[in-house]
Amino acid sequence: MATGIYSRGMWRIPHLDSFLLTECRKLCLYRRLPKDIHAIAVWGYRPGTARAVKKSRLANLPVIRLEDGFIRSLRPGVTGEAPLALVVDEEGIYYDASRPSTLERLVQDNTGNQLRIAEAKQAISLILKHQLSKYNHAPAFRADNSEEAVLVVDQTRNDMAVRYGNADALSFRRMLEAALAENPQAKVWVKIHPDVLCGKKTGYLTGLEAHPRVRIIAEEVAPLSLLRHVQRVYVVTSHYGFEALLAGKPVVCFGQPWYAGWGLTDDRHPQAATLAARRQPAPLEHLFVAAYLRYSRYIHPLTGRPGTLFDVIDYLQRQRQFCATRAGDLWAPGLTLWKRAILTPFLKTPFSGLSFTKARPQTTACVVWGTKGEQRWESAASARRMPVWRMEDGFLRSVGLGSDLHAPLSLVLDKQGIYYDATRPSDLESLLQHSELNQSEAQRAKRLRLRLTQARLCKYNFGEPWRLPEYAKRESVVLVPGQVEDDASLQTGAPGITTNLALLRAVRQARPDAFIVYKPHPDVSYGHRPGLITPREALRWADVIAEKADIIDCIRQANEIHTMTSLCGFEGLLHGKKVFCYGLPFYAGWGLTTDAFSSPRRTRILTLDALVYQALIAYPTYIHPISKKVIAVEDAVDYLICATARARPSPVPLARYLRLVRELLALTSLKHR
Repeated sequence: MATGIYSRGMWRIPHLDSFLLTECRKLCLYRRLPKDIHAIAVWGYRPGTARAVKKSRLANLPVIRLEDGFIRSLRPGVTGEAPLALVVDEEGIYYDASRPSTLERLVQDNTGNQLRIAEAKQAISLILKHQLSKYNHAPAFRADNSEEAVLVVDQTRNDMAVRYGNADALSFRRMLEAALAENPQAKVWVKIHPDVLCGKKTGYLTGLEAHPRVRIIAEEVAPLSLLRHVQRVYVVTSHYGFEALLAGKPVVCFGQPWYAGWGLTDDRHPQAATLAARRQPAPLEHLFVAAYLRYSRYIHPLTGRPGTLFDVIDYLQRQRQFCATRAGDLWAPGLTLWKRAILTPFLKTPFSGLSFTKARPQTTACVVWGTKGEQRWESAASARRMPVWRMEDGFLRSVGLGSDLHAPLSLVLDKQGIYYDATRPSDLESLLQHSELNQSEAQRAKRLRLRLTQARLCKYNFGEPWRLPEYAKRESVVLVPGQVEDDASLQTGAPGITTNLALLRAVRQARPDAFIVYKPHPDVSYGHRPGLITPREALRWADVIAEKADIIDCIRQANEIHTMTSLCGFEGLLHGKKVFCYGLPFYAGWGLTTDAFSSPRRTRILTLDALVYQALIAYPTYIHPISKKVIAVEDAVDYLICATARARPSPVPLARYLRLVRELLALTSLKHR
């Protein structure tokens, strides 16, 4: 059985099958209905639905009405952004006050709503915390003073919710007059609808700019952030009124929205008593359960499969944070074509600009690659009085080396320093020094840590299987990971030993009886970067060289890891190994490692899960390589597990050939942006 769709506009909505939980079929008004169609879906009460409704009635089929959900998307629908939530109504539609809808019936289902109260409270808390609304593209509102204010909410002219909420243009005038009369000491803020601000539609409340007591809120702001600054909210039928109820504000209604008539609002409509008699009092949580958890349908933003409100909240909060940390116009000079291509999705947002030219345009910040990029461009940025932000690979990067031009799954953007530079603070160090995990965050970090170790994931996720020689298994095994010797982490994080040979010598002196495994850095082994030690030199101090081995095999079979600043030490902590640091990597100085040096800025004793949370969840940004969407670390882990299962080691000549191909693809990609 399938649901029929006549509307071309509806048919263009992605993942309709997931919203309706059934197959959807595109129909033509001039052709006979297929026999397996069990219902016809239309968009609300739009005039264009009339013929589809007539067709369904002639065929004795039910009509399903769809509308945007109450937590819809990042940007408004008029921008073309697809919905993450739709409401599905088999009786009417929620904004039609003239008759009951599926939503009204759900609100009255006390037993069903009570079962999901805990879920509702959690969702309400998250919505208020992250200031989420129907659209979520706007920044938080910042009041320039502490004046007493009430809020009046405008809507788009000829909105179906106005017409079917038994309201008209006069309702808006009465609302404004009441707000002015009832709050003589307050400023009246008039909030313009986002679609009006986009220039796509017009509103009802116009020509008020000269009124001495009216302030027009014409800028785009997050609705819930605006509610913090007002004492009362006046609406006609806007859903903003329900969000105001969630925020604990008194709400006055001059139309008949879906949330009026339940004893929660001050209803001024002439037929308010009739509607209240039909609906009866209900608690706010029941309205939320009915509207957001039962009436609305969601898709998972990454997979397009049926999802939950919490999937959408998590996704939107992540998108908003990503956009907020990259606000303005960014300048990223001096990058190769490949770097430009891979950095663009990590820096560009729908609301920001990004320039790679050397012309130094007027920008918000200069973004460079690590400390070497900073050294090259800092003076130019300082001359323009713009801050320098540093980017680097994240700690769960790819399947394959960056020097072989494998695109990163994660990068870090640091506005203070960079994680490997121990000479100054970084955003990661600040998180580790000052942030406290709540119980939920600690549990999430623990789940992530266990999953990473079970899945054998690390930064590059490649290498050949390796086993410790049988004769070494009775001894204490020490793993010494080699590093790239011109790496910035050694220049800024290793006050003492800075070469692989010196490290091996020091480890042998510290552990004369241990079985030492030397694992050269893969960039060095494949000839991409300096730091190579000849086998003869290495074996003076080490017992075996695990040159092309999978680093996780090496870590698992070791008792201790001795490193200068290698990420291998952090990965060793995840696997429960003792780690000895001869430099000051980001994970040293917190009571988890044995350290040759200390930092006066690092004064806390951390749990391993606190380190995991900040380093792998809070600090990096993860971008899906195909969709280019911001994803959670758990989604990145899913991707890496699948990618490592498909990956096969490439001979070095093939890797070099692929580097050329990727450079050409990067050039093509940038030309088409």
